[in-house]
Amino acid sequence: MLMILKTIPEKDEKSKHLLLTNLLQLARITIYPYPPGGGRKDKMEAATLKRLKSAEGHLKGVVRMAEEDAYCIDLIRQIQAVQAALNKVSAQILEDHLNSCVITAIQGEDPKERERVLTEISEVFEMANKV
Repeated sequence: MLMILKTIPEKDEKSKHLLLTNLLQLARITIYPYPPGGGRKDKMEAATLKRLKSAEGHLKGVVRMAEEDAYCIDLIRQIQAVQAALNKVSAQILEDHLNSCVITAIQGEDPKERERVLTEISEVFEMANKV
């Protein structure tokens, strides 16, 4: 997080405050100091796809359980497990995005792109807080 904040120009305190506020709201996400571009993109993509396919298989199992009229509490527990898996993969994708795309935009010369990326991240945080 400090790596991201250090990349925001001193005169852009409003953006820095907005980003810090939103990042702190989702403090459960650990942000590692990767270089711009993520530094391990292929490995992260493979892990992300593996988790998504796992969640997909789990969800198919939940659908089968519902079709077979499984016990409600068992069904709810399995749905919660799928949600947890999707939350984890979402956190991984967001972490990678913060450490690559966001840093690149903040360090860039285009203030409109910087504002667009910060607005986009704010919208993601707002949606996460509504869920």
